[in-house]
Amino acid sequence: MADPLTAAPARGARAGILPVDEDELVACVGCGLCLPHCPTYRVSGLERLSPRGRIAAMRAVELDGAPLDDAFRDTMETCVQCRGCEAACPSTVPFGHLIEGVNEALAGHPAPATDARRSARRVVEWAAFSVVLPRHRLLLAVTWVLLVSQRLHLVPRRFGLPKLSARSLRQPLVADATRTDAYLFPGCVMDAWQRDVHRAAITVMRAAGARVGVPGAGGDCCGALHTHAGRVGAARRLARRTMASMPGNDSIVVDSAGCGAAMKDYGRLLGTPDARRFSARVVDFSEWVAAQPVPLALRDTGRRVVVQDPCHLRHVQRAQGAVRTVLAPAYRLAETADDGLCCGAGGAYAVRERGLASQIRDRKVAALRAAARDDGDDGRRMVVVSANPGCAMHLGAAGVDVRHPAELLVDALLTAGAEPRDA
Repeated sequence: MADPLTAAPARGARAGILPVDEDELVACVGCGLCLPHCPTYRVSGLERLSPRGRIAAMRAVELDGAPLDDAFRDTMETCVQCRGCEAACPSTVPFGHLIEGVNEALAGHPAPATDARRSARRVVEWAAFSVVLPRHRLLLAVTWVLLVSQRLHLVPRRFGLPKLSARSLRQPLVADATRTDAYLFPGCVMDAWQRDVHRAAITVMRAAGARVGVPGAGGDCCGALHTHAGRVGAARRLARRTMASMPGNDSIVVDSAGCGAAMKDYGRLLGTPDARRFSARVVDFSEWVAAQPVPLALRDTGRRVVVQDPCHLRHVQRAQGAVRTVLAPAYRLAETADDGLCCGAGGAYAVRERGLASQIRDRKVAALRAAARDDGDDGRRMVVVSANPGCAMHLGAAGVDVRHPAELLVDALLTAGAEPRDA
């Protein structure tokens, strides 16, 4: 009898439950080369929590009529969506497309609220995705509440909330008055919780000679978190709103790896020529800096920095090399030996799947500390560079000092003009 994990299924009638491409669904040959690159398989050892195990479950539902039950839901919802499997797959299976389609189906067939925990989670997710994230003023109001709670020591450190700044919240990002050369996209959560990273990015862009613009009305949530959660309809609405907020042909610089990956995929998400043209304008912050004709004037700081590649920068955008290019003149860069394995942040994953996310993070922190020690540090005072806010918060909750490439570049700039930082 054929092994369902390795045998390609015969083409037949589809159940029509999962909005996935059939050619992509049957492309996996079950070779297993993805297994070492899957964080949930690495920490659990369970086949069902591996890419080929998840694809086998997808095939069972869509091609063999298996139920969309709690076991299937758990198998899919425990995926971090890091897409490390794609980089290792010799058959180029687009696992990201498959898991996004499955999540869309799961969002359209919510599990029954059989207990208080599941009911509470559903309410929180509805409030976050439908009410707070698309309304930036409301998100900022919530952030003020969180800031007060943080000052009163009511927010546990394990939640990963960065230290919020009242001064930063009171000072919105301001575009240059003259015609702009490039937009900086601030996003939603990052603008509310890590606005100083944007200030650093703008300082660097101006030091490179650019006139920097910010999006107009509606350009404050790209829909990346909605796409990951299977809320594709909302993601499309937010994508259209984001596109309308940055007209013209100027580059759109994004200093969040997750947002950048989502915006570069608008062409597929919306399927229109306008969306494809917009996506072609999107560039990661470090990519943009590396592409400037005149290199930044940087001093050699002599400082050691361990590089952490966000999954959506490494596996999706394939732009991790730019981080090294722009930082190498000023810093000694140390590399981990784990081949860019995920840190476990995964957008909202670290909140939803706290146990698995913590186990995955423990492995990443160990790899980061080992890299620091190999480079002559004791591993305790290390500085880590990461180009994604979710990774920074998730690792920061474990006591890791994480900096964005833009912040490190500001520290190394020889030219004046760096804006003051909050204490």
